[in-house]
Amino acid sequence: MKLVRKIAFLTFAAVLAVATLELGASLGVPGVQGLVSEAHARFGRPLTPVSVAGVGRRTVRRCAAGVYNC
Repeated sequence: MKLVRKIAFLTFAAVLAVATLELGASLGVPGVQGLVSEAHARFGRPLTPVSVAGVGRRTVRRCAAGVYNC
Protein backbone atom coordinates (compact mmCIF):
# COMPACT_ATOMS: atom_id res chain seq x y z
CA MET A 1 0.00 0.00 0.00
CA LYS A 2 2.85 2.40 0.71
CA LEU A 3 4.26 1.94 -2.79
CA VAL A 4 0.93 2.95 -4.30
CA ARG A 5 0.83 6.10 -2.15
CA LYS A 6 4.39 7.03 -3.18
CA ILE A 7 3.61 6.57 -6.86
CA ALA A 8 0.39 8.59 -6.53
CA PHE A 9 2.22 11.39 -4.71
CA LEU A 10 5.03 11.53 -7.29
CA THR A 11 2.52 11.54 -10.14
CA PHE A 12 0.56 14.36 -8.51
CA ALA A 13 3.75 16.35 -7.90
CA ALA A 14 4.86 15.92 -11.54
CA VAL A 15 1.46 17.00 -12.89
CA LEU A 16 1.44 20.00 -10.56
CA ALA A 17 4.96 21.03 -11.62
CA VAL A 18 4.15 20.82 -15.34
CA ALA A 19 0.88 22.71 -14.87
CA THR A 20 2.67 25.44 -12.91
CA LEU A 21 5.34 25.88 -15.59
CA GLU A 22 2.79 26.04 -18.39
CA LEU A 23 0.54 28.41 -16.47
CA GLY A 24 3.50 30.67 -15.67
CA ALA A 25 4.49 30.78 -19.33
CA SER A 26 0.99 31.57 -20.54
CA LEU A 27 0.43 34.32 -17.96
CA GLY A 28 3.76 35.94 -18.76
CA VAL A 29 5.32 35.65 -15.33
CA PRO A 30 8.85 37.09 -15.58
CA GLY A 31 11.59 34.51 -15.22
CA VAL A 32 9.31 31.50 -15.73
CA GLN A 33 9.46 29.75 -19.08
CA GLY A 34 7.34 26.93 -20.42
CA LEU A 35 8.52 23.47 -21.34
CA VAL A 36 8.41 24.19 -25.08
CA SER A 37 10.40 27.17 -26.28
CA GLU A 38 9.35 29.38 -29.16
CA ALA A 39 10.45 28.16 -32.58
CA HIS A 40 12.26 30.44 -35.03
CA ALA A 41 12.22 29.45 -38.68
CA ARG A 42 15.45 29.73 -40.64
CA PHE A 43 15.16 29.74 -44.38
CA GLY A 44 16.88 31.09 -47.43
CA ARG A 45 20.22 30.53 -49.04
CA PRO A 46 23.29 29.92 -46.89
CA LEU A 47 25.63 32.83 -46.30
CA THR A 48 28.84 30.90 -46.92
CA PRO A 49 29.61 29.17 -50.22
CA VAL A 50 31.15 26.12 -48.50
CA SER A 51 28.25 25.35 -46.18
CA VAL A 52 26.64 21.92 -46.25
CA ALA A 53 23.42 23.32 -47.71
CA GLY A 54 25.29 25.19 -50.44
CA VAL A 55 27.34 22.14 -51.41
CA GLY A 56 24.21 19.98 -51.53
CA ARG A 57 22.37 22.52 -53.66
CA ARG A 58 25.20 22.77 -56.17
CA THR A 59 25.59 18.99 -56.36
CA VAL A 60 21.90 18.51 -57.13
CA ARG A 61 21.98 21.26 -59.73
CA ARG A 62 25.07 19.81 -61.41
CA CYS A 63 23.63 16.29 -61.41
CA ALA A 64 20.45 17.58 -63.06
CA ALA A 65 22.48 19.48 -65.67
CA GLY A 66 24.53 16.38 -66.51
CA VAL A 67 27.88 17.67 -65.25
CA TYR A 68 28.23 14.69 -62.87
CA ASN A 69 27.28 11.06 -63.47
CA CYS A 70 24.86 10.69 -60.55
